[in-house]
Amino acid sequence: MAGTVEANAERILDRVSAAGATGDLVVQEQSSLSLKAHNGELEEHKVTSTRVYGVRVVRDDRAGIAYSEAGDAAALDSMVEQAVVNAAFARVDPAEAVAAGDTTLATDDAILCPEDPTSVEAKIEAALYLERELTARDNVRNVPYNGVQDLRAERHVFATTGRTANSRNRVCSAFAYALMSDGEKDALEGTQRHARRFHEIDTAWIVDETYQRCVAMLHGEALPSKHYDVLFDVEHQADLFAVFHDMFSAKTARDGINPLRDKVGERIAVDTLTIRDAPLDANGLGYALFDDEGLATAATTLVDGGVLRTLIHNSATAAHFDVPNTHNALRSPRSSLGVGLHQLEVAVGDVDEGTLTGGEYVEIVDLAGLHSGGNPVSGDFSFGAAGFLCRDGERIRPVRNITVAGNFFEMLEKIAAIGDKQHWNPERSALMARIRFADVAVSG
Repeated sequence: MAGTVEANAERILDRVSAAGATGDLVVQEQSSLSLKAHNGELEEHKVTSTRVYGVRVVRDDRAGIAYSEAGDAAALDSMVEQAVVNAAFARVDPAEAVAAGDTTLATDDAILCPEDPTSVEAKIEAALYLERELTARDNVRNVPYNGVQDLRAERHVFATTGRTANSRNRVCSAFAYALMSDGEKDALEGTQRHARRFHEIDTAWIVDETYQRCVAMLHGEALPSKHYDVLFDVEHQADLFAVFHDMFSAKTARDGINPLRDKVGERIAVDTLTIRDAPLDANGLGYALFDDEGLATAATTLVDGGVLRTLIHNSATAAHFDVPNTHNALRSPRSSLGVGLHQLEVAVGDVDEGTLTGGEYVEIVDLAGLHSGGNPVSGDFSFGAAGFLCRDGERIRPVRNITVAGNFFEMLEKIAAIGDKQHWNPERSALMARIRFADVAVSG
């Protein structure tokens, strides 16, 4: 019989200590409801639940990991034994150790994991509504991607030092992507929204916005190839930064593959750009009270007035570089110790949004090939894109089948303006002022 998470954690860490090692344990629990509609009927009604234990042991300056999806005593004992064996074959690394401290941290369920008053039946109706309302619109052939989800996750961190941390989180979401056709022209566009409670999501807005995006892009054509000023919409500006987030990683710097590894204290962007990691902004769905070593987080300024102030660190990279730990440890039950951003924030600039959109520019509202088209080491990228040719804040005409290419690190030095308002991306994982990039290569 499997015990509670706390009882299992105590058993695991006792066996780690008995093996003459120190260690920490990450436990990830998740339950989800997933709904999808097709041809006016509910095509998918999936309920899933998982729990995974992942232990990291450190002995003789060697670290090993192992995980288990089973919670019975034999499976957990075997997991510890395997982690100890793995450690024996790992490379010696005095910097990787279990961080000191016996703190206890826990998030507020009322804020991060509230009860959702919307019934399952109402969520099913919402999924059916999204597909029904869109397929009833002119020229919409079908809605191949649609859904309603309710995800609840719980994260535990325990350490042999006595440290414990626990967080529960809830995210509801709805999305729809419609295929529209007119003659030989097709357009597939859509949108999504996320919130703590489902009733905070405006499904009628998703229908209208998806339809309007399809109408706008259906007759788009390529632009003449040249360099343009470019504004990305809120969603895709965040996606662009996410492709190159390893520029802030002390882990990749330690591995010798971060081009900014020797740039701390130097200017890497225009002096109007300030970037922070803001884990404690509870308005975001990426809120994190602690990192995956169970250490309390805090806001970290990464770029201040264009100057790189710090990389993000866990305890191992901080020890290696002999710098303060920023508490950005990232580790799933199945992975070794890494680093990651919590919630990226681009601070406001001094340009009002009316001025930001003055003159001619290209607004990008869709990017393709984000995983294959960007090189996080060199900064080079080439993405398929769609959007609008704009002038003085007005969309002149839609553009499709274009390629946006350049070097992200060089783009940071060619920022023409930063807006004076911040916007959350749809996933509410990044809060950013909009950036107008100058001299970006756009080809048709």
